[in-house]
Amino acid sequence: MNNKNRSEISTSLFWKILENGGSQGVQFIVSVLLARLLSPSEYGTVAIVLIFTTIANVLVQNGFASALIQKFKADDLDFSSVLIFNVLLSLAIYMLLFIGSPFIADIYKNPELITILRVMGIIILPGSIISIENSYVARNMKFKTLFIATFLSSVISGSVSVIMAFEGAKVWALVFQQIVYYFTLLIILGIGIKYFPGLKFDFERLKTMFAYGSKLLAASLIDTIFTNIHGLVIGKAYSEDMLGSFNRGEQFPKLVVSNLSSAIQSVLLPAMSKKQESKEDVRLLLKSSVRLSTFVVAPMMCGLAAVSNNLILLLLGEKWRIAIPFLQMMCFSYVFWPIHVSNLEALNAMGRSDIFLKLEIIKKLLGIIILLIGIRYNVFIFVGLKAFSDLICAYINAAPNGRLLGYTLREQSMDALNNFIPAIFMGVCIYIAGGYIGTGVISLLVQIVLGVIIYIALAFVMKNENFKMIVSKVMNK
Repeated sequence: MNNKNRSEISTSLFWKILENGGSQGVQFIVSVLLARLLSPSEYGTVAIVLIFTTIANVLVQNGFASALIQKFKADDLDFSSVLIFNVLLSLAIYMLLFIGSPFIADIYKNPELITILRVMGIIILPGSIISIENSYVARNMKFKTLFIATFLSSVISGSVSVIMAFEGAKVWALVFQQIVYYFTLLIILGIGIKYFPGLKFDFERLKTMFAYGSKLLAASLIDTIFTNIHGLVIGKAYSEDMLGSFNRGEQFPKLVVSNLSSAIQSVLLPAMSKKQESKEDVRLLLKSSVRLSTFVVAPMMCGLAAVSNNLILLLLGEKWRIAIPFLQMMCFSYVFWPIHVSNLEALNAMGRSDIFLKLEIIKKLLGIIILLIGIRYNVFIFVGLKAFSDLICAYINAAPNGRLLGYTLREQSMDALNNFIPAIFMGVCIYIAGGYIGTGVISLLVQIVLGVIIYIALAFVMKNENFKMIVSKVMNK
């Protein structure tokens, strides 16, 4: 790889990470403001609709759009064929949502869902075109344009929703946040990339991309349904208030871990792929990834769980107190995410998609069994069992690499525990401190600073290799 290509990839990765963090940061701030103006029930109502529109968007946006990126030489005819197909498919799916909305509203015993689904379902149409724009961005490394478009769209849609909430629009403030975001992103991104493929259609071109795109579509659809199934069940079996509170509780750890996981995936897969012929090199990379990522994620999740009471009451208000136990349980769930991601990327790098598929089937079956057990109890046990199943799934992902790479479950557990133990100790300390210093901005800041000092001190005393490496990198820079 020459210097020009390396520079282009580094720059693109920078803008891609900035795009993820920037838009999510804006959306997080907006969600905090909206949470203080709206109720858990209103959030829960829109969360139900979002699950259905998310699944619908997967059908439209995944598969062929990814095939455009993967295809060696994709021209205007390929882009225009997929564009026309996506738009027609989005219209068909929207009609199904429109017709099926009374049935969905009847399941959740909420007539308001009919109108909300029919109005918010419109986002499927711009989403179908945005997926083509994103494919063009990816092929041409125009991630700076994508960052600007997503950031501006987040700011504009967030501002509209906050103003509407202040004016008493309630649930419609959340609905129009989504609508404004999608249409604004469609327009700004279109202007930024200055590209439109035309309106030509070739079925044969579409057919050649189907073999690759259909597999990705099926995988994405299954994963999206299973990712959102707990939300659907909470909204139906318990209440929309509980669903809204669960979503707010999950939001904090998910925001942290999703960005870190994205960085791990972006860096780890190509690095391992280059070393795939040497199992020892892949094993060392996997070992380093597990150690470093848990060193970073473990204190964040333990610290977040420890300050959850202060954080929720300060940012969201007293009406969201019920979200505190959900936040704590989801911190337990997400603390194992680096083990999930690192082991799966190792399998991908070695081309073992067969094992990858088997693991997904095993984990989905386990998830269904635990879901059926948990639904018999209250919502907190239900979510707690979900978090526990995520721990089991992390080690299901890790198991094959004991045989393939010689990086056993016991060794991975010890590498993770070396970071989990000081992180848990730090979390307990700042949780106890919180009981003495009370709630408020100053108290939260004291807990955070105290947590950082304790964790760094423990890393120094324990001579943690990851801590040494980070300090060395910072000093070198």
